Amino acid sequence: MFRRVLFALASFLLLAPAVSADNSVRLRLLETADLHINILNYDYYRDREDDGFGLSRTATLIRQARTEAPNSLLIDNGDTIQGSPFGDFVARQKGLKPGEDHPIYRALNLLGYDAGNLGNHEFNYGLDFLKTAMASAKFPMVNANIFQPDGQKSYFTPYVILDRKLKDDAGAEVSIRIGIIGFVPPQIMQWDRINLQGKVTAQDIVDVAKKLVPEMRAKGADLVIAVPHSGLNARERQGMDENAVYYLAQVPGIDAILFGHAHLVFPSDTFKDVPNVDLVNGTIHGVPATMPGAWGSHLGIVDMALKRNDAGKWSVADAKASVRAVFRLEGRQKVAAVANDPEIVAAVKAEHEGTLAYVRAPVGKTSAPIYSYFALVQDDPSIQIVTDAQAWYIKNILKGGQYESLPVLSAGAPFKAGGRGGADYYTDIPAGDIAIKNTADLYLYPNTVQAVVVNGDGVREWLEMSAGIFNQIDPAKGDGQPLINAAFPSFNCDVIDGVTYKIDVTKPRRYDNDGKVIDSNNRRIVGLQFQGKLIDPAQRFVVVTNNYRASGGGKFPGLDGKNVIAEAPEENREALVQYIRNLGTVNPSADGNWSFVAPEAPITVMFESAPAAEKLLAANPKVSKLGPGENGFMRYGLKLN
Repeated sequence: MFRRVLFALASFLLLAPAVSADNSVRLRLLETADLHINILNYDYYRDREDDGFGLSRTATLIRQARTEAPNSLLIDNGDTIQGSPFGDFVARQKGLKPGEDHPIYRALNLLGYDAGNLGNHEFNYGLDFLKTAMASAKFPMVNANIFQPDGQKSYFTPYVILDRKLKDDAGAEVSIRIGIIGFVPPQIMQWDRINLQGKVTAQDIVDVAKKLVPEMRAKGADLVIAVPHSGLNARERQGMDENAVYYLAQVPGIDAILFGHAHLVFPSDTFKDVPNVDLVNGTIHGVPATMPGAWGSHLGIVDMALKRNDAGKWSVADAKASVRAVFRLEGRQKVAAVANDPEIVAAVKAEHEGTLAYVRAPVGKTSAPIYSYFALVQDDPSIQIVTDAQAWYIKNILKGGQYESLPVLSAGAPFKAGGRGGADYYTDIPAGDIAIKNTADLYLYPNTVQAVVVNGDGVREWLEMSAGIFNQIDPAKGDGQPLINAAFPSFNCDVIDGVTYKIDVTKPRRYDNDGKVIDSNNRRIVGLQFQGKLIDPAQRFVVVTNNYRASGGGKFPGLDGKNVIAEAPEENREALVQYIRNLGTVNPSADGNWSFVAPEAPITVMFESAPAAEKLLAANPKVSKLGPGENGFMRYGLKLN
């Protein structure tokens, strides 16, 4: 640890510009993002501590990083109040009264944050709850691209300009004005339509930045720090982009970018193929930037050397971005790199204990194990129980109404399927009691139940979009080809129960990740049937899903909120709880309604899952163990025969 601190100090000192000491200042920017109210390093789904995340661990990194730098700012990038059972306990069980501090802001206040941004999940509990929670923040909260319904006046404070006294390299105090501006994906108007429609509007991130950054400069900002809750890719700009950082970095006047939303780490090799990115210095189009993973797994750092010209204006002479993790890998195991901050742990003790009592409460039993280790490669019990519950729930709602006679289908996706969540990010519930923590594990998000009406063609296109998660397999290349497209989010891989179908992965996919048709001749969905007969393209179906998907989340064809016929007040996981309580004991075994088309010659493709999945191989004869993968994963083979 001592050597790492010395190295960090040496690196920081190297950033001093070649100007006289009284004209140079070194400033360190520190960022957290996507904490999702993981204040402690506790996995409430597994009911155990975890060394891989937690603000209580990041807090230790923050305090260390501050001791290494003469000047620093600490900023949070949003998705702060929602995302774990702790957040649901505070919002849905305990409640939050006006004037009462929210535990996540209580923790951030203790760490002395300088500013905070809003993420898309801030809106999941509604605007009233958000306002009550934000009121307890003892630092400014910013957002620039959410407006009043008229689209003219900002709904939140768009930016702040902080007047700071910093020490220059000679030890003298100097005044610098630092502007901080925040952004959120405009897609919140789709994802949280039920909470936001008619109350706010959203505008394009880059367009708003082009307007307001010069305004901040005109008001005296020496530096402008952009804090977009938005990811990074180099796809052609469309306008109203969810992931806009690549183009935001080209807006003149921005000195550094602290970004998030994607739950990834920047700089890292994940972005090695993105043009105009320097992973050594951590820059995008020359602008220093960082993204610190999620759940407090990393701390983002931007070290800046500033210089002042003869006119008294400050500019960036040099900068370097980096990240620090709260863990280190020993083999495939995450081991704590830092200890918990005791002040943070003590500050949320009461809510933590309340959350434990909440998640441990039983709701019923399961007659078979429920796991998601193979959810991306075969029909899966963790999805099956959710789709069964949704269908049961919506049928009760539709009784006596105009849509009662329509057949009901149910769409569900694997939420915990490894990927960027890591090799432990799977559901594994043994047969026996099911508690609230298990239902929250099966359905991570506070989405609400919604139903849409689509025809048979719409069902097919829905499934074609979902099938984009699979790479195209070439039978001539033989065994070992990777099956899963890692860039495709698993929560966009919908299974639709109530129909049967096969997926031909030897064919090219029909849609790209953004829902655009690659080639209209491409078809992967084969033998789509309803009640044993090929589906009628014109037949109408009710498909039960969630508010995110029904309103356009994931950019699925034909889903834009216009064909919603039922908007339930309950969350999908509450429907799951009601379903389990109604039955008492559930049988979650998958019904096998989908599978892959077998090529002429048998072939074994490769996918990754947890090492713990090996215990299930006897019950899954098409799956075999191949050997260790990277980052703690195990490689498995799937026979397409």
